[in-house]
Amino acid sequence: MQTPRAILAELWTDLGGDRTALERVTLTGAEPALPSSFRTGAAAQVSIAAAGLAAAEIWRARSGQAQTVSVDMRHAVVECRSERYLRCDGHPPPPAWDAIAGVYKTGDGRFVRLHTNFPHHRDAVCQVLSCTAEREAVQAALMQWKGEAFETAAYAAGGVVALMRSHDEWMALPQAKAIAGLPLIEITKIGDAAPRPWPAGERPLEGLRVLDLSRVIAGPVAGRTLAAHGADVMLVSSPNLPAIPWLTIDTGRGKRSCFADLDTGQGRETLRDLLTSADIFSQGYRPQSLAARGFAPADAARISPGIVYVSLSAYGRSGDWAQRRGFDSLVQCATGFNDAEGKAAGVEGPKELPAQMLDHATGYLMAFGAMMGRLRQASEGGSWHVQVSLARTGKWLWDMGRLENGLKAPDIPGDAVASCVEDMPSGFGALSAVRHAAVLGGTLATWARPAVPLGTNPPVWGSAP
Repeated sequence: MQTPRAILAELWTDLGGDRTALERVTLTGAEPALPSSFRTGAAAQVSIAAAGLAAAEIWRARSGQAQTVSVDMRHAVVECRSERYLRCDGHPPPPAWDAIAGVYKTGDGRFVRLHTNFPHHRDAVCQVLSCTAEREAVQAALMQWKGEAFETAAYAAGGVVALMRSHDEWMALPQAKAIAGLPLIEITKIGDAAPRPWPAGERPLEGLRVLDLSRVIAGPVAGRTLAAHGADVMLVSSPNLPAIPWLTIDTGRGKRSCFADLDTGQGRETLRDLLTSADIFSQGYRPQSLAARGFAPADAARISPGIVYVSLSAYGRSGDWAQRRGFDSLVQCATGFNDAEGKAAGVEGPKELPAQMLDHATGYLMAFGAMMGRLRQASEGGSWHVQVSLARTGKWLWDMGRLENGLKAPDIPGDAVASCVEDMPSGFGALSAVRHAAVLGGTLATWARPAVPLGTNPPVWGSAP
């Protein structure tokens, strides 16, 4: 198996990074860092280190000063479970899942996983099953279905579910082949533009403006990471979209937050105004969703020549599943992780990874790709499109190999992470939250703005913090 340093070197050079910069990186700690047969520690450490190294290279491009980057593996996996360790006014997070979310058996002896944290997703499942939103009723109804038929019907109705597949079953699907043909991080030129000069500032991304149109974990983690290195991040949401409050707090650190309803002309005009002076546009909508509202990559490149446009999807940009909604837990289930982890643990049915690693690692890879795109823009000009997906990150993790005794590693409880957390105020109360795991030798990674409730700020750059 490759070492974390070798994995980082491959990731870094694949995106055009200067190989000599790797000499300034220190990776500490050893696997397994969490109880898993998969290399969650390596994925966490490498993805965070890649983003940190990109920030350091931007600082070198801006100031001429090189700096070291160090990432400890234990701190990295703690950050990849940051939502678990967050405390607000001393209180731990509430239950993470809706009452009927989780794993069920179907009539053909298969397992399916339901993601029902958003009301419209829950309603879609119950509509397909013709049952009430109670676990017993859902299980009884599912016994009348074959697993794959239910998965297909639920998606068609707007639900978000996954049939548990073995890795071999997943790899036999056309979608797996479509994903295998994509790079982990894809960067393509989408327009002509002059190189944008670096703004003045004392931190790597200071003066750079980032629009964050994402929810839940991966996309918001990318925005939080860019904010940690000094970017001015504006989280754009809609008052009509549901949210998960605890995740809003955890991933909202360092960001402004405004409302713009993109289903209205006024909301689209608001976003266009923000976009005209943005450097990075990061979004987690399904492919084609923003295009229908006038904000496809090519549209953004016309509105703001020189933009770096970052797209996150669940199952990749091509193939039959490209339009499918998806979350980390479902992609784990559909692509073989839950089946493989369950078999390694000797349990019947699915066993989740010990962190939502596809989400978190993808978030850091998004931030890494965004920064490498901005470096390319500064040297070559042009507008650039960065594309990542949860399923492609899953292939990356799978291809790292397995840990024979990984499941014997001890877990990391909340009372054992004091060295990784810091106290800070917020718009929700006093927070105890995980610090960023990438330690840069010259510019501190930190969040200058507190997390605030959605819609707190006006949709204007340069408004009061």
